[in-house]
Amino acid sequence: MLQRREFFDTPIEYLKGVGPQRGDVFKKEFSIFTFEDLLHHYPFRYIDRSKFYNIVELNAEMPYIQIKGKLTRIHSHGDKRTTRISAVFSDHTGSIELVWFQGLKWIKNYIKTNVEYIVFGKPSSFNGKINIVHPEIEESSKAELFNGPSLTGIYSVTEKARAFGLDTKAIVKLQRHLIASLPVFIQDIFNADILQKHTLMSLREAYVNIHFPKDELSLRLATRRLKFDELFFVQLRLLRAKAHRNETYKGKVISVIGEVFNTFFKNHLPFELTNAQKRVLKEIRIDMGTGKQMNRLLQGDVGSGKTMVALLSILMLIDNGYQACLMAPTEILANQHYISISELLSPMNIQVELLTGSTKTAKRKVILQQLSEGHLKIIIGTHALIEDRVQFSNLGLVVIDEQHRFGVQQRAKLWMKDGIAPHVLVMTATPIPRTLAMTLYGDLDTSVIDELPPGRKPITTTHRFESARLAVIGFMKSEIAKGRQVYVVYPLIEESEKLDYANLFEGYEAICQEFPLPQYSVSIVHGKMKPAEKEAEMQRFVSGKTNIMVATTVIEVGVNVPNASIMVIESAERFGLSQLHQLRGRVGRGADQSYCILMTGIKLSNEGRLRLKTMCDTNNGFEIAEVDLKLRGPGDITGTQQSGIVDLHIADLAKDRAIMEEAKVVAEEVVNKDYKLEEARHLFIREKLMRLDKEKTNFSRVS
Repeated sequence: MLQRREFFDTPIEYLKGVGPQRGDVFKKEFSIFTFEDLLHHYPFRYIDRSKFYNIVELNAEMPYIQIKGKLTRIHSHGDKRTTRISAVFSDHTGSIELVWFQGLKWIKNYIKTNVEYIVFGKPSSFNGKINIVHPEIEESSKAELFNGPSLTGIYSVTEKARAFGLDTKAIVKLQRHLIASLPVFIQDIFNADILQKHTLMSLREAYVNIHFPKDELSLRLATRRLKFDELFFVQLRLLRAKAHRNETYKGKVISVIGEVFNTFFKNHLPFELTNAQKRVLKEIRIDMGTGKQMNRLLQGDVGSGKTMVALLSILMLIDNGYQACLMAPTEILANQHYISISELLSPMNIQVELLTGSTKTAKRKVILQQLSEGHLKIIIGTHALIEDRVQFSNLGLVVIDEQHRFGVQQRAKLWMKDGIAPHVLVMTATPIPRTLAMTLYGDLDTSVIDELPPGRKPITTTHRFESARLAVIGFMKSEIAKGRQVYVVYPLIEESEKLDYANLFEGYEAICQEFPLPQYSVSIVHGKMKPAEKEAEMQRFVSGKTNIMVATTVIEVGVNVPNASIMVIESAERFGLSQLHQLRGRVGRGADQSYCILMTGIKLSNEGRLRLKTMCDTNNGFEIAEVDLKLRGPGDITGTQQSGIVDLHIADLAKDRAIMEEAKVVAEEVVNKDYKLEEARHLFIREKLMRLDKEKTNFSRVS
């Protein structure tokens, strides 16, 4: 007998104990509309409800605990309207205060002195004393006896839900009703062979044991099964998209490595390629020769030589008669690419043009005509490249730098400018943890440049408190005396009332006082400046006319000044790890030893200390990215709106890499045999995927 979808699709208000009013709360507070939604509202923690603590054992660091005793005093606070209720709760070892701010009418009528209660809640500290705020309280004589499973799930709730009686205890009760009503047989999406091979608990058992675990082992198996399912569908979507693209979109065949490429490679390559660069170029060349559209993600740490790989790929296209474009997220970065690529190609007299929002009308008109007629082979630009009036004659390759800054539709609009889709090379200098890359870019082939060019010295990173300010200034002056240059980066442009850390303008004034004219010269760059002003200030620094660049994170990517040897990051605790790593990568681009100095105040959170320690301990961007993922979660790193990651209910991308890789193997087996899911054995996978697709935001994809 097949599972009945009617049960899972039943509106939540029809569950015993819910009704219309609570049903509305479920919908508004938890986005729970059906029985299936509630089934997927998993506990975030489990408590052993068979264990009782003595009050003397409690401290504010403990998780949820259970105590037994009597109320010795009850007090209502407030005048005409009671604002809170407090009570002294005692056992044979001591006393503790219980406090309620919500549901006061019910609490006032329920609790009495000298009656034995069981209290359940999270200990906290107030004015040096331990208390429990909003505990669950139940008469001991009426409490459930824990003869069965002792592990009880703790569910996330909101204050508004509590006001309608939907606390953890109420949700446990509703889940109990729901589990009791589960169909005896639930059709599994996987066959018996897959379940056995990958040690997967049956779906029904998993639902039962995630909410009411029989024991620790059953809970682990249930958790693993439900995580596996979520990550399987993440991979299935991406692999199906990739298979669909390979079948649907033909690619322009790049069969010739000709005169343009060979001349540049033999005569004008400024340095010998690393083995990693050579490997990636080979992967790109193979991709573009298959007759299918290339969609490749190129990951490489700061300074690893991604731009050179992109340029050599562009030259392959020119040898085969095609045009290529490189799109960057900011004018500064686009300008940087334009300058560096133009300089590299200048001995070969190959025309390169720049198209941004600042391009003059007359110049723009000429560029657009040259593009449409096919005379201009290489164009570098910003979002301006996706405007409808920008038409190519024969676009063969799209290179997208820092792709996470572009929306899905923007990228698609760019490559849809031609009948046959151009090849797509997506570059990022933001190292992406493997689990996250599998999730975000599973439909792209991935290349990694995992070594730096020879001669690059590791950047020395140190953490300094404000008390070391004079020593830092002295060090900056000593480096400038050697002919070096310095970046000083601030997190804010103007003073904030809410945040007390250093801002750009105050910092600029302080720097100018410590480094006065005419001995020193200071540039300033921030996001509120006009593009022409930013470019002028940037060029003063690039050309060596200024010793110090005071800036916001606008210089995070793309600025290449080999002579800069110090990066000072003010209020470094306010930056994320990936951003700190990106900023550090602005130095260390020449042959000289470079330094990154992380300046902070004395007060630091534990997470802030870990971030700073990680930066000082390693220069490896991928190690840093793994720590960043664990600290911040995937949404903060990538932007959740395009990733779809926010739809994971139980899987954790920071911890579940092994399960992700195992789920990917199963997804690959399915897609390789039947990517359209047309075979009868994949019926239930297709049905589940269709249901998920109705609820879920589309994943970020290039094509």
